[in-house]
Amino acid sequence: MTTEVNFEVTESDREGMPVLSVRGEVDVSTAPELRERLLALAEGGETTAVVDLSQVSFVDSTALGVLVSGVKRLRSEGGDLRLVVTEPRISKVFEITGLTDVFKIYASADEAVRA
Repeated sequence: MTTEVNFEVTESDREGMPVLSVRGEVDVSTAPELRERLLALAEGGETTAVVDLSQVSFVDSTALGVLVSGVKRLRSEGGDLRLVVTEPRISKVFEITGLTDVFKIYASADEAVRA
């Protein structure tokens, strides 16, 4: 589903685990779609999921808030939210904000699924 030309979230299943692949910029105008997709997974009974941010070029504080809410929700159900981050600028945001202590971050979706 696309809300803007520079943002897209697609869902796939890898080895029985949902993977949300995000492309573009995740900011105040696009983060609500990611929030809805994460909520739908949790409400659908999923307890562990992967969000693949390898094609994301920008995240703002709204995006980080959505991801933190998602990980809290899934962990409250005994699961987890695993992130794929490969872009150095995005990795730096997670490091600076201390969110590398909150999230398990992987180099690929396959690695995250198998963890």
